[in-house]
Amino acid sequence: MSSALVDTAVGTAIDADSASASLAPPPLPIRVIRSPKRRKTAAAKVQPDCIEVRVPAGMTPDAEAEMVAHLVARLERKRAAEAGGVNLAERATKLARRYGLPQPESVTWAEQNDRWASCTSSQGTIRISTRLARVPSWVLDAVIVHELAHLSVPNHSPAFWELANRYPRQERASGFLEAMSAGHSDPCHTV
Repeated sequence: MSSALVDTAVGTAIDADSASASLAPPPLPIRVIRSPKRRKTAAAKVQPDCIEVRVPAGMTPDAEAEMVAHLVARLERKRAAEAGGVNLAERATKLARRYGLPQPESVTWAEQNDRWASCTSSQGTIRISTRLARVPSWVLDAVIVHELAHLSVPNHSPAFWELANRYPRQERASGFLEAMSAGHSDPCHTV
């Protein structure tokens, strides 16, 4: 098993104009470990002094570079979201109390590319996409209230919308997220 330490992190840059950019943790060095035991999969983990990426030893240099960049970008987005100063659990607790919704067991940042958030109602867990780390607080609150409503009603029935629409800016937040999904200029810079 061989390893290499790369001087700079590869990943998505956070816009310097963003309020959360100043709170983002500094990029960590990357250590790539080529494992003869791995055949196809790769994994990345944040260690105290670096981001450690394990890849198959037989991977081509181009495929390795692409895989490392992808995994590191995912971890860096999660680190930036977590460092953004938003305590999701505390925020969800306050919103649940304010709008008469169930308390979640946990609320965490997660790498989700196809949805803004997800909920496992049977376990009371909510996962918020790291893509929402830079949205205005009222948009994040709308997403949290939406997921809190799913703790009671696991579908999008009228009963669900009655709960979710307790948040007064729910419809406006939906429009904001639609604009982000459609690829319009970053709505975070127009609010």
